[in-house]
Amino acid sequence: MKKAKAITVLSRPLISIVLLCLLSLPLQAKPLLRVLTWPGYADADLVEAFAERYDADVEVALVGNDDELRLKLSKDGGKHYDVIAANTSEINYFVQQQLLQPLRLTNLTNRNGQLQQFRQLNDIPGLMHQGQAYGVPYVYGEMGLIYNRKMMDRPPNSIDSLWDPQWQGQVLAYDGSSHSFSLARQALAKPPFAIPSEEMTAAVTKLIELRRNVLSFYSLPEESVSLFMQNSVALMYANYGRQQLKLLQDAGADVDYVIPREGAFAWLDCWAITRTTPNRDLAEQWINYSLEPKVSGTLTKRQGLENTLRTPPVSG
Repeated sequence: MKKAKAITVLSRPLISIVLLCLLSLPLQAKPLLRVLTWPGYADADLVEAFAERYDADVEVALVGNDDELRLKLSKDGGKHYDVIAANTSEINYFVQQQLLQPLRLTNLTNRNGQLQQFRQLNDIPGLMHQGQAYGVPYVYGEMGLIYNRKMMDRPPNSIDSLWDPQWQGQVLAYDGSSHSFSLARQALAKPPFAIPSEEMTAAVTKLIELRRNVLSFYSLPEESVSLFMQNSVALMYANYGRQQLKLLQDAGADVDYVIPREGAFAWLDCWAITRTTPNRDLAEQWINYSLEPKVSGTLTKRQGLENTLRTPPVSG
C-alpha cells in the first residue's frame, strides 16, 4: 500500500504574500571596478562603454600628484581600489609595500598591439619583480616648459628661466614633493633622483628661491589652465607636458612648448592591480580594454599624450 503524501494548499492571500516577498528580494549586484588614476585616463564616455560591455559598475577617483596617490592607495592596505595608474617608480614602491599583485599577462591580449619597447617589460625598471610583472605601460610624456608667446620674445632655453627675476610672480609650478626636489637638483646640475644628506640644504634653498618667483602651484592640468588664463603668467613648468599644451591651446592661449637645454624628466604611466581586489578578472579586462586602438587613440587625440600603440610623429 502506497504511503499517502501530504499536500499543502495555500490560500490566495498567502500566495500573494509569498510572491510579494520573492519580488522584493534584491537583484544580484553588478561587479564594481574602482579605478584610481590621473586626469584624462578614464573619460566618462570610455568608462560608460566599458561598463556596458562587461555589465559592471565603475567608480573613478582622480589624483593630482604622487603624494596623493600614495596616501590614497596606502589607506587600509589599498582595499578601496582595484586598478591604478602610476609611473614606474611608484609601481616599484607599491610592490615593495606589498600593495600590488602580479599581472597575468596571458589575459592581456591587447599587449600584442603595443610597440616592442613597451612589451619588453624586463627592460623597463620597476615593473618586474622576481620574474613577475606588476605593471603594463599605458601612456608617457615629458615635463617641458610652456611659455606665453605674448610675454616672451623668444623661447626659454634653460630650466633656469623658472628662477629668472624678470618673471617674479609670473611662474606656475607643479605641487609635488619628489618632482620639486628633482627639479631643484636639475637646476643645480646635480643627479636629480638621489640627494646626499650634505646636499639637502642646497636643494631646499633652491626651492625657496623658486617659491619667490611662483605665482601659484597646481596639481591637476585643468587647474593649471585656469590659473594661466586668469592671471598674467609668462612661464609654466609643465608636469603633464603636452597634455597641458593642448588644453591651453584649446582654451585659446597663445603658448608654445620647449624642452630646455638641460633636458626634461620623462614619465611612463602604467596600469597595475591592487593586491586586495575582489575583482581581479574585471581589473584585467579594464587594462586590456585601455589598450584597444580606439581607447588608446582617444587618449592621444583628446589629451595630447603619447600612447604605447603608435610611433610618435617626428616634430618640426
